[in-house]
Amino acid sequence: MEEKEEKIKKSLKYSIFDGAFYWMMVGFGESFIAAFAVFLKATNIQLGLLSSLPKAFGSLSQLFSNWLIGIFKTRKRIVCISSFLQGFMYIPIALVFFFGELSIPILIIFVCLYWVFGVIGNPAWSSWMGDLVSDENRGDYFGNRNKIGNLVSFVSLLLAGYILQKFSTGTFMEYTGFCIIFSLAFVSRIISFFYLTRQYEPEYEFAPNANFSFMQFVKQARFRNYGLFVFYLSLMNFGVYISAPFFTPYMLYDLKLNYTTFTIITAVALITKFAMMPVWGKLSDKYGTKKVLVLAGFLMPATPILWIFSTNIYYLMFAQVFAGFSWAGFDIASFNFIFDTTKREKRATCVAYYNVLTGFAIFVGAILGGLIVKYNSFFWSKYYIVFIISFVMRYAASFIFLPKLREVRIVEEISSRKLLMKALTTRPSSGLVSNIMNFRRNNNGNVKSPRFMFKLPMRKKKP
Repeated sequence: MEEKEEKIKKSLKYSIFDGAFYWMMVGFGESFIAAFAVFLKATNIQLGLLSSLPKAFGSLSQLFSNWLIGIFKTRKRIVCISSFLQGFMYIPIALVFFFGELSIPILIIFVCLYWVFGVIGNPAWSSWMGDLVSDENRGDYFGNRNKIGNLVSFVSLLLAGYILQKFSTGTFMEYTGFCIIFSLAFVSRIISFFYLTRQYEPEYEFAPNANFSFMQFVKQARFRNYGLFVFYLSLMNFGVYISAPFFTPYMLYDLKLNYTTFTIITAVALITKFAMMPVWGKLSDKYGTKKVLVLAGFLMPATPILWIFSTNIYYLMFAQVFAGFSWAGFDIASFNFIFDTTKREKRATCVAYYNVLTGFAIFVGAILGGLIVKYNSFFWSKYYIVFIISFVMRYAASFIFLPKLREVRIVEEISSRKLLMKALTTRPSSGLVSNIMNFRRNNNGNVKSPRFMFKLPMRKKKP
């Protein structure tokens, strides 16, 4: 028994390293795939497809996750193989530059494969980690794991933006910058794969009788707590992805930001999120995932509407602080709610079906957003209308489904107002917010803070 506990303890440590290098891959690579498509002159419809189609194929691939577990009889092997193949995809992604007019369609194909390999092992990984992390410490552990991951992602994101800015002196040099950051993403995922191979997998008995069909799940979903949660997240993701693919082109096309400024604005949300993850995790353990989900579910939907009121760089940084704060709570509560409301033997199947439905919602939302942007003539910026519609749809999802969800654990009672005050006044949150809000501009156009100094030049229009 002591030997097993020691293996679990080491595995949880290795999982933190795995998560850190995974998020490093995201910071160097995934965060800049849309920017790479903009560099390749993708249209808004193509950007919508790039954002949605890979996630849709990735979600559908999870219908085969249980079949793979049945074939391999191990969750670890599936997760390790899929993670290695995901990292390998950065090589062909970088090479699409040489395909001329076909570069964007081929990029979409390889990013689809990247997502399929990245998420087909998610149900197995969720089941595996559910066996390693105890129920009472789940919020705390994943909060800290995500905090470290988001910090690493923040640093790698800044470094990637710096590399791209240094190489943005011509078309081929700019492409070289993308090759460098995609190579770093590939190496990061391979190191993540190495730490996955070192983790211990508790004995797992595949139980075919615990399986149920996708249609059975859909038919019973409205009568079950987890099913209602899946419907909620699906409608929420539909609303989110009406606007999500278009923040990058809005910043690079409409606002003409250079890579440094684009990276800083993106990173502000990440650094806020990394600071808030452990805070929300502890609050989730103490007061319940439902309470955190409700609070974050009524804060986060406001994020897209904030982008239409000003194009000032410092205002957008404030909007990103709010986004990072609210998304941290929403993500940690959503993640933990899955564990709270699913049984061990059915968890892999439940996660797979959840991802199928949310993936479909993401695909439809992004395609709809792309069509709206293409044919919009109501605003001086063609992106504002999708920000407004996304705002409305997100709140519709929360108003419809959140009152129907129920907490499954015995937790302390607290009002939403007091919970918000606890989140705002806990030290990591308040310290971070004060650092960001204390940014001040000097006469030369520099932004100063106690630890950082950035220049925020606007990107020049290309002739």
